[in-house]
Amino acid sequence: MILTGKSAVVTGSTSGIGLAIAHALAAEGARVMINGFGEEETIATALAELTRASGAEALHDPADMARPDEIAAMIQRAHHAWGGPDILVNNAGIQFVSPIADFPAEKWDAILAINLSSAFHAMRAAVPHMRARGWGRIVSTASAHSLVASPNKSAYVAAKHGLVGLTKTVALETAAEAITVNCVSPGYVWTPLVEQQIPATMAARGLTREQVIDDVLLAAQPTKQFVTSEQVAALVLFLCGDAASAVTGANLSVDGGWTAA
Repeated sequence: MILTGKSAVVTGSTSGIGLAIAHALAAEGARVMINGFGEEETIATALAELTRASGAEALHDPADMARPDEIAAMIQRAHHAWGGPDILVNNAGIQFVSPIADFPAEKWDAILAINLSSAFHAMRAAVPHMRARGWGRIVSTASAHSLVASPNKSAYVAAKHGLVGLTKTVALETAAEAITVNCVSPGYVWTPLVEQQIPATMAARGLTREQVIDDVLLAAQPTKQFVTSEQVAALVLFLCGDAASAVTGANLSVDGGWTAA
């Protein structure tokens, strides 16, 4: 239990990759605060499972990642409950697919707010607590789209590229303080976020559902397989451990070979 005594906040974690990350951290003893929207019963079940895994308290905070005041309050709530937080995982994200000429300005603003600015606000609130404790781990879920682009995803690609720049900057600012700051960049993971992209991509490109999966999504990944949430979570867990104390300012790909070419 390498994270016993540590506390973690994982944004966008009531399902998908975020929930898998929360489970991985709890399995190593961390107290975990999950964040996001969802049915009350589903969230209660997730909290009970996290508590069983860690043997420690788990909490949920419904902070809207588009609202800086709610993000700051979430970090402060974790601090009051447990101290820290020792670990911050910026995982919240949304997507919208459209050619630039038809891309709604409000969708651009929402994607930049949730996929990029929320990480800034959470880091800004968490870093002082990590400095006070002399230890911290910040990991942000970027994307293969932090390294390469795809058509019709201008806001998402811009946000993920920006997230890498933010990560590198904060890593340099905290490098001498036993705080590491890194990104993980998954390829296509079968999550609700990816599944929701399929109809818009079908419409934008005139393809069937099967063609979108085979010829658009998995075409990018030489393995021809979706990455799993558990594979992403395992990499995040490694970055949170002492074995990764020399890894900071990095953007680590877990993308089935997508960005190897």
